[in-house]
Amino acid sequence: MRRAGNVRRAPWAPGCARGKMAEQVPKSVLFVCLGNICRSPIAEAVFRKLVTDQKLSDNWRIDSAATSTYEIGNPPDYRGQSCMKKHGIPMNHIARQVTKEDFATFDYILCMDESNLRDLTRKSNQVKNCRAKIELLGSYDPQNQLIIEDPYYGNESDFEAVYQQCARCCRAFLEKVR
Repeated sequence: MRRAGNVRRAPWAPGCARGKMAEQVPKSVLFVCLGNICRSPIAEAVFRKLVTDQKLSDNWRIDSAATSTYEIGNPPDYRGQSCMKKHGIPMNHIARQVTKEDFATFDYILCMDESNLRDLTRKSNQVKNCRAKIELLGSYDPQNQLIIEDPYYGNESDFEAVYQQCARCCRAFLEKVR
């Protein structure tokens, strides 16, 4: 493996037995929306499938959460589950709320709209050791659709639109941070 200046990295890490490969430190991403039953579990499932298909799952910790307490303990919306099943993407999540620990332990917190972004920014200011980079997932959209609209009051086609946008954004995000 090469680093800046064309210097080869040693195949072992300090503190490891000589000859053993250094373990790559996993990256982590938390997808966030209002209730954690529509958009963020779709993004989580899409991203998990992407890294699994590219044999990168050992390099990632992936989860999703809510800014609110509305849906804590509930499974993803049945329309989102149906959409993921149609695309052959496994989805297994129970809604939870973002915690202070999330800001300290995740590298990236990617949210769906400006309201999520405001809530997360406000909460992150209450965390001393916040290390997470908080961004809109839509900022990675090659089609420049910044906001991933909440499909909750919509129909199956709205969930399909969320899936398509999450797929584009997650692919672009993975390419950028890989």
